[in-house]
Amino acid sequence: MKAIILFGHGARDARWREPFDRLAALWKAQHPDTLVQLAFLEMMDPSLEAAVVNLASAGASDIVVVPVFFGQGGHLRNDFPVLLNSCQEKFPSVKLSATLAVGEDEGVLQAIVDFAVQRI
Repeated sequence: MKAIILFGHGARDARWREPFDRLAALWKAQHPDTLVQLAFLEMMDPSLEAAVVNLASAGASDIVVVPVFFGQGGHLRNDFPVLLNSCQEKFPSVKLSATLAVGEDEGVLQAIVDFAVQRI
């Protein structure tokens, strides 16, 4: 079974998480046959490992991690690969892969431009 993890940075302020919860809810509404789980690098739960545990326990065998970051900064270039590799070592029967940061996608960038255009 395929699943997706929406991976964010995390923050001290619980309200920062609200758009991520809405994003996961949109995924569930539009793709109910594909499991989704949020995960955070720091300061918020669940961690990437906990999200993998949750999805693997639910039967997921192929998990794609989508970094919901604007760009490929130090966290994604340095910290994230270490976390992903650690998860892969702990769960060898689960195929783990990752996309680029969502902010690297032209469609996402265009959506931001469209959002701004509607406000001027």
